[in-house]
Amino acid sequence: MSVWNPDNIKDVAESLGIASLNDDVLQGLSSDIEYRLSQVLEESLKFMRHSKRATLSTQDVAQALRVLDVEPLYGYESIRPLRFGEASIGPGQPIFYVEDEEIDFEKLINAPLPKVPREITLTAHFLAVDGNQPTIPHNPTVADSRSQELVPKGPGANLHSTAINGADNITVKPLVKHLLSKELQLYFSNACSAVFDENTDEYRAAALTSIRTDPGLHQLIPYFVQFIAEKVTHNLKNLFILTQTLQLTSALLDNKNLYLDPYVSSLIPPVLTCLIGRHLGSSTNPLSSFSLRNTAATLLGSICKKYAKSSHTLKPRLARTCLKHFLDPTKPLATNYGGIIGLQAVGGTEAVRVLILPNVKDYETLLREPLEDEGSSKHPEAEAVLTALVSALQTLEDDTFGLRNNVQNGETANLEQQLQEKVGTLLAHRVLEMKRPRFVKALLENS
Repeated sequence: MSVWNPDNIKDVAESLGIASLNDDVLQGLSSDIEYRLSQVLEESLKFMRHSKRATLSTQDVAQALRVLDVEPLYGYESIRPLRFGEASIGPGQPIFYVEDEEIDFEKLINAPLPKVPREITLTAHFLAVDGNQPTIPHNPTVADSRSQELVPKGPGANLHSTAINGADNITVKPLVKHLLSKELQLYFSNACSAVFDENTDEYRAAALTSIRTDPGLHQLIPYFVQFIAEKVTHNLKNLFILTQTLQLTSALLDNKNLYLDPYVSSLIPPVLTCLIGRHLGSSTNPLSSFSLRNTAATLLGSICKKYAKSSHTLKPRLARTCLKHFLDPTKPLATNYGGIIGLQAVGGTEAVRVLILPNVKDYETLLREPLEDEGSSKHPEAEAVLTALVSALQTLEDDTFGLRNNVQNGETANLEQQLQEKVGTLLAHRVLEMKRPRFVKALLENS
C-alpha cells in the first residue's frame, strides 16, 4: 500500500478533465509519485551534506531537480527561511502558503544605495626574504607572532582543564616541527659518524667529499650548524674532534649549492674558539694546538673573503676580536698567537701595517722573559709567537715596491738602530739574522 493518498491524485485528475480513474491506475500512480519524491529527497540530501549543512534548503531541492533533468521550481530561491501561513477553505482542508513581506515603496526608493563592490585584484608580496620577514602590512607584526607563539596549541592546550579531569601525564609538543625525510635523517647520522671516525681515513674523506658536493643538503644546514657548535663546546680538549669540526665547516662552505649567508654568524664562533681559545688540547704539549689554530685562521680568512660583501661589519668585528686577544697580557701565548695569525688572515697586509706593526714594540715585553729562559715551559710558545710575528711582517715586503735588496757600506748599523726603535730589540735581531735588507726597509718605511 502506498503512503501517498490516492484521493489527491483523483482531485488532480478531475481538475484536468478526467472524470473517473480505475483503482489499479490510482494505486500505480501513487507508487510512482512516492518513488519520484524519495528520489528527489535523496539527491537533495546529497547536496546538503556536500555543503556541510544540517538543514535542507529549497536550493538543495532545486539542484536535485536539475540533476534529475526536471525543471526546477522558481520563486523559492531565498537565503532567509520561508514563513508559511495557513488558510482554511473548509472543514479539514487547510492550505499552506508562503507569506510575502509587505514592502513600502517610499522607503525602498529613498533608501541609500549600497556601496559598489571592489573589483577582484591580485597583489604579490614577499613573505620572507633570506629568512627574514619584511615589515609590510600584509605580514603579521612581530608582536602578533610572539603572542601566537606563546599560546599553547593542540588537544592538551588547556593544561588546567586537563589536570582537573585527572590527566596528570601531560606531553607538551614543540611549537615548530621541522620535518625531515628518513633519507635525510639517515644521511645526517651517517655523515656525522663518518667525519669523526678515528679508525678509517676513507670514511672521513668520503663523508667530507659528499658534504662538499651534494646539492640536496639545504634542510640539513641548521642541523649541521648546531652540531658543529655542540662539538666544539664539549670537546675543547680533543684536538682530533676540533680539527674534524673545522674540516666539516670548510666542507659546508665549499659547497656551491648551499646558501649559507644567514648562518655565517653562527658558524664563526666555533671557528674563533679554535683560533683564540685559552686551553685547547692537552696541557703536556704546549704546541699541540698551534696546527689547529693555523687551520682555524685559514678557514676564517676564507669566510671573510666569501661573505665580506654581504656583511660589511664582518671584517671589522673579527679584526677587533683578534686584536683584543693579541694585545691582552692576561691571555696565554697560544691565544696571542691565534690573534696574530687571525689578524693576518682576516685583514691581510693592511691589517699587519695598521694593527700589528705599531703594537709590536709594546708586545715585545711579554716575549722577552720566556725567550731568554730556554728552560721555561713557555719558551716553545714564545718562539712560535715570534715566528708568527716575523711571518706576518714579511707580507709588508711583498707589498712594497721600488726598494733595493742591497745595502751600501755603513748603512747596516744605522738600519739596526732604526729597526730597534721601530719593532723592538727581539724582532730587530730576528729580522737582521734573515739578512734581507729589503725586508728591513719595508718595515721602516711602513708607518
